[in-house]
Amino acid sequence: MKKKGLSTKDVVAIGIGAAVFLILFKFIAIPTGIPNTQINVAQSWLSLLSVIFSPIVGFFVAIIGHSLNDAISYGSVWWSWVIADGIYALIFAVLVKRANLLQGKLTAFKLIWFNISQAIANVIAWLVVAPILDILIYAEPANKVFLQGGLSVVVNIISTAIIGTTLVSLYIKNKGQQELLRKED
Repeated sequence: MKKKGLSTKDVVAIGIGAAVFLILFKFIAIPTGIPNTQINVAQSWLSLLSVIFSPIVGFFVAIIGHSLNDAISYGSVWWSWVIADGIYALIFAVLVKRANLLQGKLTAFKLIWFNISQAIANVIAWLVVAPILDILIYAEPANKVFLQGGLSVVVNIISTAIIGTTLVSLYIKNKGQQELLRKED
């Protein structure tokens, strides 16, 4: 019988994952020239954790890490984007799960599916969820928030395609080597 809820391993992954997400989000970001929108490697980390653990772990890493970053950096939390980050992790992890990335060898199909999944999740999170919540919660002008969301989609897809694909590839390669070592023992 499968246990419901989060395991101890999941809770630890959320804590450590959110801390690393916060550090990456806060200190490794490249300004884009559009206010409050930057190229960030934290989403690649989030994508990796969502693949390794689960949609729920990814969701909580995003919610906690992003809200802590906002609170520390700006003094308040911009909930529309925090929620969008969590939604990204949920959607991405559910979609990418179909490719069984962590089972067997890493194939071109798996990498393509990884990137299709992250592109779909990015479009939904940053071109639908974040702008609509910005308008509903903060009464932000539509042209501003859709511009920010559109730019976020582009930079997140590109950075996750490069950094996220590299992280997942390295993780799977390392995992395979560890399994070979266990077989030799």
